[in-house]
Amino acid sequence: MQNTEAVPASAPAPRTRTAGRRWRSIARNWQLYIFVAPAFFYFLIFSYGPMYGIQIAFKNYVPTKGIFGSAWTGFDHFVRFFHSYYFWDLIWNTLSISLYELAVGFPIPIILALAFNEVRTGFFKKLAQTVTYAPHFISVVVMAGMIITFLTPSTGMVVRLIEALGFGSPEFLTDPRWFKTMYVLSGVWQSAGWGTIIYLAALSGVDPGLHEAAVIDGASRFQRVRHINVPTLVPTMTILLILNMGSLFGVGFEKILLLQNPLNMDSSDVISTFVYRSGLVDAQYSFSTAIGLFNSVVNAVLLVLVNQIVRRTSENSLW
Repeated sequence: MQNTEAVPASAPAPRTRTAGRRWRSIARNWQLYIFVAPAFFYFLIFSYGPMYGIQIAFKNYVPTKGIFGSAWTGFDHFVRFFHSYYFWDLIWNTLSISLYELAVGFPIPIILALAFNEVRTGFFKKLAQTVTYAPHFISVVVMAGMIITFLTPSTGMVVRLIEALGFGSPEFLTDPRWFKTMYVLSGVWQSAGWGTIIYLAALSGVDPGLHEAAVIDGASRFQRVRHINVPTLVPTMTILLILNMGSLFGVGFEKILLLQNPLNMDSSDVISTFVYRSGLVDAQYSFSTAIGLFNSVVNAVLLVLVNQIVRRTSENSLW
């Protein structure tokens, strides 16, 4: 027998009901949306809004014609960069500095956090934390000036100390072989203490009962650090490692530019400094935008790729 029962025409569609529930939820929690609105509009206006300028990378941008009036060139600027003689030098310098900084700078905050967590003397602990945190508040310009002052061949404090010990002082500021070490170690000195705050916050969530039980079972301090504290830090370490890998090609140009000179260009010239020279000094706006876009795309791909690898191999990931 044929079913002649008809669906009421007034029955709302599932999508309409979902939209209605969503708007009712927004109306009930309007205070929360107002609270988050300033941050939302900040990123919308200052981060996502300017992204319309990316089209400059695919045009022959002329300031007098504007972005929309300039002629399209397609991928010509990218091809020019990929086929240039300095392409692999820039990639190698950027990648080597980032990996060097990651290999040296990533484990040191973890070690400091584990060490500070084991210190029980209040005054010594506060003093050590203050000494390690303080360099973070030094500006990049002041930091570069301090490095130049300390490592100047004629009057540098570090140079004089090395010579007083009877050794020959290297040319830290002009020898390309020393530039990366100087850059990385000074960066670690400036940021390692501040980075320990994140790990100390993670260690504060450790249940003291775990340590008490481990002490009763006869575990040494090293064993408690290894089997209780370190596993607690693993999720935080994983997230920070993913973020660091996502900025592998994002070496900042400020300190490098301040320490750069014609004698150490072989190892100090990275993608960001080249973009600065091409775009602001040589006024090659489209070419420099193409290089910057390439750099950003590579960082985004690395971030997604590393996150997917971590997600498949562990329970910790960004998303």
